[in-house]
Amino acid sequence: MRKVGIPKSRAEKRYRRHQRVRKAVSGTAERPRLVVFRSLKHIYAQIVDDVSQRTLITVSDSGVESGKKTEKSTAVGKQVAAKAKAVGITKVVFDRAGYQYHGRVKAVADGAREGGLEF
Repeated sequence: MRKVGIPKSRAEKRYRRHQRVRKAVSGTAERPRLVVFRSLKHIYAQIVDDVSQRTLITVSDSGVESGKKTEKSTAVGKQVAAKAKAVGITKVVFDRAGYQYHGRVKAVADGAREGGLEF
């Protein structure tokens, strides 16, 4: 069991923020959750149905050609939107996973919107 107290590391602070976001954001079958994970080098996006506890779609920037990280993030957003539309998903709930809605996280959201997802 984790000790409740003042978070010390950057990872613990992000984990706390993510838990706050997850209280309000939940994915259903009609409107699944689009969650973003950002590392120092890569970015990943998943579409998750929280009711059935299944990951429906996963996309990473490994298949994207070279470019800046923000450009790769936009391409990831477009890829996840294309895969979602192929499965029949048009509306999602965006989960920023404790990250600031800025930079690469915003680029994924903008790419998904350009690809046709609504949130």
